Amino acid sequence: MSTSRYVLDPLAVNPVDRSVTKLLYVSIARYSPEWHSTLHTHPCAEVFFVTGGSGHLQTAGKAVPIGTNDVIIVNSSIEHTEISSESHPLEYIVMGVDGLESISGDNGGDGYSIIHFQNGGEPILFYLRYLLKEIETKLPGYNTVCQDLLEVVLLLLMRHSQFTVTFVPAARKSSKECAVVRRYIENHFKESLSLDDLAAVAHVSKYYLAHAFSREYGTSPINYLLSCRIRESLHLLSETRTSLSQIADMLGFSSPSYFSQSFRRIQGISPMEYRKQCEQDGG
Repeated sequence: MSTSRYVLDPLAVNPVDRSVTKLLYVSIARYSPEWHSTLHTHPCAEVFFVTGGSGHLQTAGKAVPIGTNDVIIVNSSIEHTEISSESHPLEYIVMGVDGLESISGDNGGDGYSIIHFQNGGEPILFYLRYLLKEIETKLPGYNTVCQDLLEVVLLLLMRHSQFTVTFVPAARKSSKECAVVRRYIENHFKESLSLDDLAAVAHVSKYYLAHAFSREYGTSPINYLLSCRIRESLHLLSETRTSLSQIADMLGFSSPSYFSQSFRRIQGISPMEYRKQCEQDGG
C-alpha cells in the first residue's frame, strides 16, 4: 500500500485580502443591435471573461482589441465601454469587485489590464460558471460560496499573468463611492432621481449612501441634488422668461409648488421675487 500525505503550511501568505475584497454582482452580456456603447465608470473594479466573439475595449484614450478567452480588468472610476464586432458578437461574464484598487501589468498604467489566454483559461471559466450557478439558485450559504469562488478566480489570474492587486481601506472606498454619486448628480440633476437610483449607481445600500455622503460633504444626496437644480434655476430665472412650471419640469421637480417650496427654503425668497429682483437690478 502506498500513501501520499500533504500538510498545509499555516504560515503561507494569501495574496488576496479576503477581508477587503467583495463580490458585488455578476452578469452575462451578449451583443445585440440594442447595445449602446457609451463611456461610463463604476465605483468598483470590473473583471470580464470574454466567452465568445470579438471587439474592442474603449477607454477615454484608446481602443484595444479583445476576443474569446481574454480577461479584462478595469479599475474603478476608469471611463470605458465595450464595442462589439458586428459579425462576431461579443459575449462575456463580468464581475463587479469591490476592494480592487489598482492592477499593474502590460496596461496597468491606463487603469486596465488585458490577459490573453491561449490555453489555461478553462479553469477560470469553470469557476465563473459555477459562481453564476450559485448566484442564480441562491441556495443556503451561496454568498459564502460566491466570495470563495471570487478568491479562487483572482488567485488563478495572478498565477497565469503578471498583474498584482492592492486593496482599498474602507474610508477611501466610501469617499470614492460618494465622489461617483456626486459626479452623477451633477451630470443628471435634470432627471427624476431618487435615493434608490443614486445608491444603485454606487452599488451600495441607500442607507449607507445617505450616511457616507453626509459625512463626506456635509449634506444628504437628495439635498445636493436639490442644490444643483436650484443653482440652474437661478440662471433660468435671471436670464430667460421661462415660466415657473416649465422650469420645474425642465429641472426634474415633481410640481411647480415643490419647486417654489424648495427654492424658498434654499434661497430665502420665492422664485418670482428673485426674478423681480434680477429685473430691477438689470433695469
